[in-house]
Amino acid sequence: MSRPPRAGMALPTGPRLDRRQGQVELAHGAGGRATAQLIAQLFWPALDNPWLRAGDDAAALPLPPPEAAELVMATDGHVVAPAEFPGGDLGRLAVYGTVNDVAMMGAEPLYLSAAFILEEGTPLALLQRLVRSMGEAARQVGVPVVCGDTKVVERGKGDGVFIATTGVGWRAAGVRVGGAQARSGDAVLLSGPLGDHGAALLAHRAGLELQPPLHSDSAPLHTLVRALRQAVPPAALHVLRDPTRGGLAGALHEIAQASGVGFELQEAAIPVRPPVQAVCELLGFDPLHLPCEGRLLAVVAPSAAEAALAALRAHPQGEGAACIGRVTDDALRLVQLRTRLGGRRVVDWLSGEPLPRIC
Repeated sequence: MSRPPRAGMALPTGPRLDRRQGQVELAHGAGGRATAQLIAQLFWPALDNPWLRAGDDAAALPLPPPEAAELVMATDGHVVAPAEFPGGDLGRLAVYGTVNDVAMMGAEPLYLSAAFILEEGTPLALLQRLVRSMGEAARQVGVPVVCGDTKVVERGKGDGVFIATTGVGWRAAGVRVGGAQARSGDAVLLSGPLGDHGAALLAHRAGLELQPPLHSDSAPLHTLVRALRQAVPPAALHVLRDPTRGGLAGALHEIAQASGVGFELQEAAIPVRPPVQAVCELLGFDPLHLPCEGRLLAVVAPSAAEAALAALRAHPQGEGAACIGRVTDDALRLVQLRTRLGGRRVVDWLSGEPLPRIC
């Protein structure tokens, strides 16, 4: 088993970076002294841990615990615009999003890597805020960024800061969570109100002033998943998904295609905050298509639905959890909605790209 490096690599510091007025320069991505200064003065203080400070091109990491049966790996690109938004920012989103992708496989996240694509001219002050936020998020969830890379593209060839992250975790024997595991009769649970992240970004971009104001629901979900796994037998937890791009509708369609089933939702049971509904009505969106960054969708055996819902509601991030529908035996693999008026409509995939740069 490998151990954390004892001593860190000594990088040249040189002149102090001008974090107030300075900008990203092409030299910061060239691999020379300017790159080393950027890493030593901006990235290390925010993301510091023994593996990162070793200064190698890769990290030698401790093995998972003995109860681990499988490794789980996820990768994610983050291009949200603007990079700072109500309730979150690009750095925090990059950590939470990848940790959540690992957790949605019923796994415990262990490590992250991060690649930064920077545009020449990006203010160093903005970059520092994003990297600091990323470091705070990594420490919050207990999942360190153990290796990374930085590249710089010419002015006009990018848009400030893009972050690509990869996460690695472990999964215990007997856990078989996946999109192909849904079964007819299963209960569909949602951990909280729908669409906060998407609506907050839309309102911010449109300059809408809402009361109460909207904030992104961006949050790590691994402890919520852990509570859910502890509350129900492994065989009863079939599917976990965080409804990000494409929203709830997209997540359910993906599961329907993988499992060969359909879904019937109850409109009255789906929690949507009034400000989110107002944004949708003003801008012409369906809440079922709005992305979330701090909600999970769980498909569980009907015998475990009550215990699973109670476990979600007992957790701070699942207080608004609800049972919103069931899995149906449907060869057409349709997602259908029972409306408040008693009618029925088919919920389609999101069409086109009406929500660019949302995560």
